[in-house]
Amino acid sequence: MPINIPEHLPAGELLKEEKIFVMSEGRATSQDIRPLNILILNLMPEKEKTELQLLRLLGNTPLQVNVTFLNTATYESKNVSKNHLDSFYTTFEYVKNRRFDGLIITGAPIEHLAFEDVQYWDELKEIMDWSKSNVTSVLHICWGAQAALYHHFGIDKHDLSKKLSGVFRHTLTDPTVKLTRGFNDIFEAPHSRYTSVSIEEIEQNADLQLLALSEDAGAFIVLSKDEKHIMITGHLEYDACTLGEEYERDLQKGIDIEMPENYFPNNDPTKRPLNTWRSHTHLLFSNWLNYYVYQETPYEWE
Repeated sequence: MPINIPEHLPAGELLKEEKIFVMSEGRATSQDIRPLNILILNLMPEKEKTELQLLRLLGNTPLQVNVTFLNTATYESKNVSKNHLDSFYTTFEYVKNRRFDGLIITGAPIEHLAFEDVQYWDELKEIMDWSKSNVTSVLHICWGAQAALYHHFGIDKHDLSKKLSGVFRHTLTDPTVKLTRGFNDIFEAPHSRYTSVSIEEIEQNADLQLLALSEDAGAFIVLSKDEKHIMITGHLEYDACTLGEEYERDLQKGIDIEMPENYFPNNDPTKRPLNTWRSHTHLLFSNWLNYYVYQETPYEWE
C-alpha cells in the first residue's frame, strides 16, 4: 500500500524514482480505507534528507500511511528554507487536539547540551507528555531516544571519550519480541553520537526491556514494558552514504574526528561504503507499523 504525503514535497519525486508507492492527498481521500496517521517530529538539521529516509521506510509496508511533519515552534531551523517549513510542516499548537496512531521523534545534533539547556526542551517535554494519551506508539531515534529515556524513565546520557561513529555488530536478546521478529541473532547498524546511556540502568529499570546491544556501541533497541515507547540509540534509517557525509562535514569544520569504524571498504574513504543494515531497518519499521501501531490503535479515536 502507498504512503500518502503532501503535494509537491520534494522527497516525493525521489521516492517515485525508487519505485516507492506514493499516493497524493487527493487520491487517498477517495479511497474507503482507514489509513494510519503518523506524526514525525523532525529535529534533524538536514530535514529533507531525513524526510526521504523515513518516508522510504514508512512506504514499504501493506498499510496506507498519512504523514504529518512537525517542527519546533521555540527553535527556528537554520539548515532548511522557511518556505519548505511553511509548506510542509506544522507546529504542536495545530495538532495537539488531534490523535495520532504513531509518532516518530528523530535525533538532533545537540548532545553536548544538557537536556534542560536545549532551547526547545520544554516544548519537547510537552509533546512527549501529550503522546501518552494521544498517540498509540512512539518511535524515538538517537538523541530522541536518549531524551525519552531521560524524560520518561529517569535515565540520563553520559559523554563518551570520542565520537561513536561507524557500523557495529549487535546481538539480539530475545528473538520472540514482535519488534525484532525476523532479525538475525547478530546484525549490523550505524551509530553517530557523542553520548551514550547505561546498559545497567536500563536492565535495572522494571519498565524497560533491552532488545539489542553491542559490545562497542552499547544499548541499541530499548522497549518499554507497556510497549508504548521504542528507543533506538543508533540510525537504522541512515543511507549508505550518510556517515561518510557527516565525516567529510566534520573534517571541513576542522574537527579532530576519527574515520567511521567498519564503514569504508578497507578503511579507504575513497571507496563507496555499502549498506549492510537495510533489511533490518525495513523489518523494524514494518514490525513497528504492524504490531505496535496498526494492531493496537483504535479504528476510531474517542
